[in-house]
Amino acid sequence: MTRQKHDLVLRMTDAAHALLESMSDEQRRAANWAFPSDEERRLWFYTPTDHGGLTLDDMRPAQQRLAMQLLATGLSRAGFATAATIMGLENILDELEGWSLGFNQERGRDPTRYYLRIFGTPGEQQWSWRFGGHHISIHHTIVDGELRAFTPCFFGADPAVSPMLGGHTLRPLAACTDLAFDLLRSFDDEQRSKAILSPVPPIDLVTANRTVLSDGNAPLRLNEIWRDAFTGELHDHFEHFQDSEEAKVGLTDEHIDSLRFTTKPKGLAATAMNDTQHEILRALTETYVCRLPDHLAEIEMKKITGESFSSLHLAWAGGDDPSRPHYYRVQGHRLLMEYDNTARDANHIHTVWRDPVSDFGMDALSAHHRHEH
Repeated sequence: MTRQKHDLVLRMTDAAHALLESMSDEQRRAANWAFPSDEERRLWFYTPTDHGGLTLDDMRPAQQRLAMQLLATGLSRAGFATAATIMGLENILDELEGWSLGFNQERGRDPTRYYLRIFGTPGEQQWSWRFGGHHISIHHTIVDGELRAFTPCFFGADPAVSPMLGGHTLRPLAACTDLAFDLLRSFDDEQRSKAILSPVPPIDLVTANRTVLSDGNAPLRLNEIWRDAFTGELHDHFEHFQDSEEAKVGLTDEHIDSLRFTTKPKGLAATAMNDTQHEILRALTETYVCRLPDHLAEIEMKKITGESFSSLHLAWAGGDDPSRPHYYRVQGHRLLMEYDNTARDANHIHTVWRDPVSDFGMDALSAHHRHEH
């Protein structure tokens, strides 16, 4: 393990210890669970549902600072700034929706309703932590003193574009959009015919928030991506919303079938792209990987752009107008990066980076157990 990675784990461990030591017994019961607790540890969400853990709202201001310090150890400076901005968007979204939505909570759009949970004892051979709330889901797993897993890693933005003074706009995930369209527009007709799976995009991520990805996965119903299924009026609200959004874009079963996740990547292969397109594809990949601390991101990018680069495929749905609903995914060896911008008339972005083999550190933990036993 390099010195930089060792120092990163030490900073992460110290930050987690400081936060836990500041807590009351009641806070700790919510925030600190045994490791592995796999059924709970491998649940993840990106809706404003109960993510599991202690919320910022249930922390004192000094503890909130400690929680943000821990979050910052797991992200690059740009990644942390993006996460903090996404949290702040909750206020903008609340105003945009007329201060009206509750989701069976006192406030449905709440910048303090972000959850932190630590599994195990920081510094032991195996422990992990997660931070999540609406449009953020961060997971880090440490095995044998080394940070071995950091996926799923989800960032979203609603609204994706907000007006700022002086004619400027706030776009936390702008690069994920702009680089993808740069790549699409660089394709010739033959390349586009292979890249575009459907003229109509799904209204959410195809893989949703599943713990495990399998051949044939299609988008879930929106009611299914919360911790607890809604009943009554809220259930009916989301069913109506989904039906109306799908009708608005013209989504059919045929479109869904063409977009289903498969372990064999769909779309246009990197081997069918030219050198300029390769550079755009690398830059697009960095918008996901460089959410990690700089040294760790550099290591991961070398893996992706090395021998594995030829396995990458870009799959697209929708047209080439960023103001209209669209979707893409980049998939390769142990890599899935998925993006959609369909809802709110293409002003609501979801992005996720996953490792279908090692999400939540499962391959590293399996190897550890084989070695130990």
